[in-house]
Amino acid sequence: MEQGNETLVREFIFLGFSSLAGLQRLLFIAFLPLYLFTLGTNAIIIATIVLDRALHTPMYFFLAVLSCSETCYTFVIVPKMLVDLLAQKKTISFLGCAIQMFTFLFLGCSHSFLLAAMGYDRYVAICNPLRYTELMGHRVCVGLVAAACACGFTIAQIITSMVFHLPFHSSSQLHHYFCDIAPVLKVASHHSGLSQLVIFMIGVFVLVIPLLLILVSYIHIISAILKIPSSTGRYKAFSTCASHLIVVTVHYGCASFIYLRPKSSYSSSQDTLISVSYTILTPLFNPMIYSLRNKEFKSALRRVMGQTSHPFN
Repeated sequence: MEQGNETLVREFIFLGFSSLAGLQRLLFIAFLPLYLFTLGTNAIIIATIVLDRALHTPMYFFLAVLSCSETCYTFVIVPKMLVDLLAQKKTISFLGCAIQMFTFLFLGCSHSFLLAAMGYDRYVAICNPLRYTELMGHRVCVGLVAAACACGFTIAQIITSMVFHLPFHSSSQLHHYFCDIAPVLKVASHHSGLSQLVIFMIGVFVLVIPLLLILVSYIHIISAILKIPSSTGRYKAFSTCASHLIVVTVHYGCASFIYLRPKSSYSSSQDTLISVSYTILTPLFNPMIYSLRNKEFKSALRRVMGQTSHPFN
């Protein structure tokens, strides 16, 4: 298919690990067990929360949704990356690239708003403990997750439509290992400053608004914790928020570095390195941060394992 004297791009070629051609098999051997471990730990978390009634609380409901979201997020990117590490031709179709971008944006944006909902949950639990069950009922929790998904879907639809309505006539080489916004925009034949500004402002909205909501929640949380008379009570209250704070810091730190920089500071090698951290390492550590170091969860896991090993007792 041609327009003028230029051929329209039908597929994109990934060059994300091209500078490490001699190490790609070694990277495959390193990344595959990490990915399988991530899938396994998230599956254990979801199954334990579903099977153990003691974990049928708002905090663990959000954690199960978060684990499910991260499993889907890695599934969109990592299997294709693993295949490409062993393949000679690392390509993706134009439509496949658009679908990949839409899906990871939908899941990533929903993740940001979900973290804000989890911050609100911690705020209610610490600042309004007597009304916690009333304020964080099942319908409210489902509504917050649905709102997060609706925001993610809308934003992903807008950005993906804006990017893939641009003309792609020249290069089809993406200096990345998946269809992220900046690498795809870079190979577009031309795009207006307005479209780039709109995409940047949407990125600000997705990252800054949830982060501000989280900060407001934690200002109230810290104020409430400081009023607790005993140091043991303060430590116990803060420990319920520590995991959420760590995950928020990692998520917003990586995402802000990638999406809230001016175009002049774009570096494909830096972006590839940071992207590996939030597509492989962050989903690997989040389950351990949130659940496997949590005494209540570990007790529930032992109960579930006991029930499954002795189902007729």
